[in-house]
Amino acid sequence: MTVAVVLVSAGKGARLGASVPKAVVSVAGKTLLELSLIHISEFKPDQLVVVAPEGLTEEFERLTSKFFTDFTVVAGGSTRQQSVAEGLKRVHTDFVLVHDAARAFTPKEVFARVSAALERADCVVPAIQLADTVKQVSGDWVDKTLNRNTLRLIQTPQGFRVATLRDGLERATEDFTDEAGLLESLGIPTSIVEGHEHGFKVTTPSDLERARAIFADVRSGIGVDAHQFSDEGVLMLGCLEWPEYRLLAGHSDGDSVAHAIVDALLGAASLGDIGSNFGVDRPEYSGASGTRFLQESVRMLADAGFEPVNISVQIVADKPKVGPRRQELETRLSEIIGAPVSVLATTTDGLGFLADAKGIAAVATSLVRMRG
Repeated sequence: MTVAVVLVSAGKGARLGASVPKAVVSVAGKTLLELSLIHISEFKPDQLVVVAPEGLTEEFERLTSKFFTDFTVVAGGSTRQQSVAEGLKRVHTDFVLVHDAARAFTPKEVFARVSAALERADCVVPAIQLADTVKQVSGDWVDKTLNRNTLRLIQTPQGFRVATLRDGLERATEDFTDEAGLLESLGIPTSIVEGHEHGFKVTTPSDLERARAIFADVRSGIGVDAHQFSDEGVLMLGCLEWPEYRLLAGHSDGDSVAHAIVDALLGAASLGDIGSNFGVDRPEYSGASGTRFLQESVRMLADAGFEPVNISVQIVADKPKVGPRRQELETRLSEIIGAPVSVLATTTDGLGFLADAKGIAAVATSLVRMRG
């Protein structure tokens, strides 16, 4: 038994409101096409045919080559049914699974279930049960409530015997929303297997938001920094001046809070640390402010495709007293980073070099995510 996958990805995404074809819209730093291909590669089909939008076959070949060495990319038609027909022309296996790139999160288990069921049926679809009550309506009035136990939501991949699907497409006199519906109209029985909640279709902006919320690439980081007080200058802490205290000693302005946050942000995105990026071997950062370090770190995150989600930083020191300026600190740091920052404070309870007010330490944690 040989099985091909035809990945239909020629949709323009008009309902999505994107400026690019739907298949190249990104979630968690990867296009829907790439996310689909990841799951298909885990299924390991005997053949892969990708149906691309007109004019984008070279780009789709480039993206597909990240996951497959043997594949075919063809241009689609003006309708889904025409696109499937174009893809099917290249298929040389006994069976085929037709899948939507817009259902980019369907796991390999669904592909396997559909494929296995083709041993007993010429047409197989994955289905999930409805959670909501379903009513049949006319205008603004309900006609009747349907028994949801007999209803299913149909997903992809949909599986077919290749000869049966080719015959159905040749006999079609109208366009159907899926190939199983076409074969059903011709009297071909359709078998169902269990689908998956992650097999939802990205069609509207709210679908895209849902996908990005569920599958966001979120990473955490931690940073620790400590400096002792010097004999000159004005303390900079949390990117604020504290005129009654001396500057913290260091290559830059010694801002322990800003430095701990920098390490937390850079560490979360695997971009090194403050020393490797702004250390003593970089004379241009001599005396640099914590504000500059934070701004540079946020820029580095953006260049790597990440954005900060939130920061929590704890100041460990006998002085200064943070409480009276906590809100000011949080506001200032949040403005610089572009994400919420919470500030906490504690002492060492008489232990260590911080106990006699020789310096200030800070511990920060961060959450960053890959931009959609």
